[in-house]
Amino acid sequence: MTTAQGTEAEYDFGSGEGLAPLTVPAARAAGCPFDPAPGVERARREEPVTRATLWDGSSCWLVTRHQDVREVLGDPRFSADASRPGFPFLTAGARELSTSKPTFIRRDDPEHARLRRMLTADFMVKKVEAMRPEVQRLTDGLLDRMTAGRTSADLVAEFALPLPSLVICLLLGVPYDDHEFFQERSRLLLSLRSTAEEVRTAGDELQHYLSRLAEAKRREPDNGIVSRLVARDDLDAEEIASMGRLLLIAGHETTANMTALSTLALLRNPDQLDRLRADPSLIKGAVEELLRYLSIIHNGLGRVADEDVTIGGRTIRAGEGVLCTLNSANRDEDVFPGGEALDIGRDARRHVAFGFGVHQCLGQPLARVELQIAIETLLRRLPGLRLDIPFEDVPFRHDMGIYGVHALPVAW
Repeated sequence: MTTAQGTEAEYDFGSGEGLAPLTVPAARAAGCPFDPAPGVERARREEPVTRATLWDGSSCWLVTRHQDVREVLGDPRFSADASRPGFPFLTAGARELSTSKPTFIRRDDPEHARLRRMLTADFMVKKVEAMRPEVQRLTDGLLDRMTAGRTSADLVAEFALPLPSLVICLLLGVPYDDHEFFQERSRLLLSLRSTAEEVRTAGDELQHYLSRLAEAKRREPDNGIVSRLVARDDLDAEEIASMGRLLLIAGHETTANMTALSTLALLRNPDQLDRLRADPSLIKGAVEELLRYLSIIHNGLGRVADEDVTIGGRTIRAGEGVLCTLNSANRDEDVFPGGEALDIGRDARRHVAFGFGVHQCLGQPLARVELQIAIETLLRRLPGLRLDIPFEDVPFRHDMGIYGVHALPVAW
């Protein structure tokens, strides 16, 4: 089992120590599952733009400092196109996921902007804010079922995962009855253990499912995003399915893991938990701080240089890959003094948990609303909430592209 003590015995990601060069993904230190890998943190302090070795022996640049990460992600000279030679991948499965039927996040402008604009209205702040009553209703319903006649549960399986899955299904027009199918395929697609063949099969199955769903919506349209995309005359079936796949996976995996991991972080920081319970009006700032502190896109965002670019005093040559480590950037003391600690009163709005630049997360307004409602409601309704297993036995997702916990047994 992967535990709070680390993953070295089960899955060796490399020691993460030293600068000559780092191996990525780098293992976190034993006993510090919320913190970035020690080698990545050391690089940020001593050599913010450094070389790293990938799974296949190839190398890339690791960019670890907040300012440098923002420069790379905001500079159009760095391409997000995973089909470009030199683009860095963490595993063979990750390469398959990014290059087989790529979504718009793996394209550059103007094609990226053309496809992204088709979805922008669905995730505008005003529209998402109008969803608060429905998200609150779903949240209360899940907690009603979870707590009915019981005093313990797995928070991931019964609350953190179902809530964003219900919401994204509602937005897309995907039947929630199919949640086990798409959640299992999502796990395979995001696992650092999955082979290229496993990723290809899972991706094809999910793509086929969404293609069939799109055809059904063409015959019987509803108010969901898939129906609206089908009604357009400038998208082919594969593009519609790829966009639906991206939204379906990202729409539940990220928020589910942030909800569970945030709950655990608050339980491990009882002073911050008590502070939030005493003043629920802090919830918006608390969510920003939790996003900064936890940074669940934990192994870096990949880019490849289109031309020679100088970042942090180092010249990155055309064709060289770059990994921007968001979790390290979000602990940068120059931007977030005392950033190794969780402080829900901190102004954390400059965090890069959602990325930066034109490719930053489209669904961040929805994620914020879901997290604010989920965490506030959970703490309010379960004042005796506590971890139901030793912290050392919590199964952290060291083996996944999105960090979090596989399960979170709690009691109240």
